[in-house]
Amino acid sequence: MTMKRQFSLAHLTTLALAPPEMTYLAAKAGYDFVSFRLIPVGMAGEPQYLPQDRVMIRRTRAALAETGLQLLDLELARIVENVDPRSYLQAMEAAAELGARHVITSAWTASRDDRGYLIDSFSTLCELARPLGLTVDFEFPTFSRIASLREAADIVAAAGCKNGGILVDMLYMHFARVSVAELAALPPQWFHFAHFCDATIDIPTTIEGQIQIARGERLYPGEGAINLAAIVSTLPDVPLSIELPHTQRALELGYEEHARRSIAAARHYLDTHLPEISVRTAGQIVK
Repeated sequence: MTMKRQFSLAHLTTLALAPPEMTYLAAKAGYDFVSFRLIPVGMAGEPQYLPQDRVMIRRTRAALAETGLQLLDLELARIVENVDPRSYLQAMEAAAELGARHVITSAWTASRDDRGYLIDSFSTLCELARPLGLTVDFEFPTFSRIASLREAADIVAAAGCKNGGILVDMLYMHFARVSVAELAALPPQWFHFAHFCDATIDIPTTIEGQIQIARGERLYPGEGAINLAAIVSTLPDVPLSIELPHTQRALELGYEEHARRSIAAARHYLDTHLPEISVRTAGQIVK
């Protein structure tokens, strides 16, 4: 059974654009969804698009309606010490109002003995998200507190929330050296979408080096060494959110052309490597 692969434009790819402008750009570039960062992460110099900005929210709703695009996910509801997960509720409500389906979380606590806190916080996020029709998807950046698929799966399994899941980012699969077998062993219903990009074979040995690539040097699919086809064919047929920030290319090409080349490369890669997209349901592969 051949399926049409759907793509979202992740906000980090075009972060200088506010959600309304990003939506129009994504539509022109051929995306199906957009993914917004409406919860600031505190990075110096990073623009903030806040849910209490009702003018921006109204303009975004109008842009979505005009283009026909949908909002795929909201980021980033981080788990941090002394931050009440309920503080993210306004952003989650705003995202749900715009039609979002998922919320991204990740852990940035300092202690290595905080498993109970992480489970409780993740469970609370899931409880807040459930009435809004949102899943909560745990990402595992290799420079964060939960830096592997195994650790993320432990938190999601222990929480036991029906709307809990895991966000696979191709870059962090590569950095964490996650095997396809490890991915295939997890429940397929945990995976709702994935971050799509490529990278060189070399894995930085420092946190600073990994952050530099993650936030400004990701490659177009097919340019690097990640076995994207193996990962995608192991996942269920979920939307691929192209998270592909590349500082130099964005400056040289402009955001719109960079977004166009990102999705064109993704489509070409999948057409070449996965001409028939496999759909995994109930633990089975069908074609």
